[in-house]
Amino acid sequence: MAAPEPRVIRLLMELRRQGITDTRTLGAIERVPRELFVAEPFLDQAYENRALPIACGQTVSQPLVVAMMTQALEVTDRTKVLEIGTGSGYQAAVLAQVCRRVYTIERHKPLLQAAEERFRRLRIHNITAKLGDGSRGWPEQAPFERIMVTAAAHDIPPVLVEQLAIGGIMVLPVGEFDQDLLKVTRTEAGIDIETLGGVRFVPLVEGVAEE
Repeated sequence: MAAPEPRVIRLLMELRRQGITDTRTLGAIERVPRELFVAEPFLDQAYENRALPIACGQTVSQPLVVAMMTQALEVTDRTKVLEIGTGSGYQAAVLAQVCRRVYTIERHKPLLQAAEERFRRLRIHNITAKLGDGSRGWPEQAPFERIMVTAAAHDIPPVLVEQLAIGGIMVLPVGEFDQDLLKVTRTEAGIDIETLGGVRFVPLVEGVAEE
């Protein structure tokens, strides 16, 4: 296996400095070529630790947030994960490196089609993607051991909590202007909530976009 290029090494070192300690998460970031998920005008910034614009008014999250959310999910190679908001497909591709299967939902058809093409190009076979309303989750495939939401909800969506297995973890941004990244664990009695820090995501929107 070829050694990672210098810009990848620099990014991994920065992620470690920022508190990413999980070796499986760091390995996934190393293996997924972020330049494939970045719009052409921003290719020179593909390995900088910043969010970048993509089509349909969306963004590809900064690598630190991708790594933080992946680490917080505590997945194993036996975990079934639901992702709300496929976007470019970068987060799903990272998750696919460390879990058994990723189910991902996108409301913008052009984004979904482009993401699926990237998955095929990278020969990632454990991602199932569909066009749909992510705020409703994917009830046909529930329960999920882990759920990741890559758009900011006003509050923790009860419908997604219902699709989370007992003992399962959901990581999601909540808030309108001042957003917090929350780690929600479903218990027999309800949910436990841990705040992981401030973030900035596009809003979680109901329905499928009309392109």
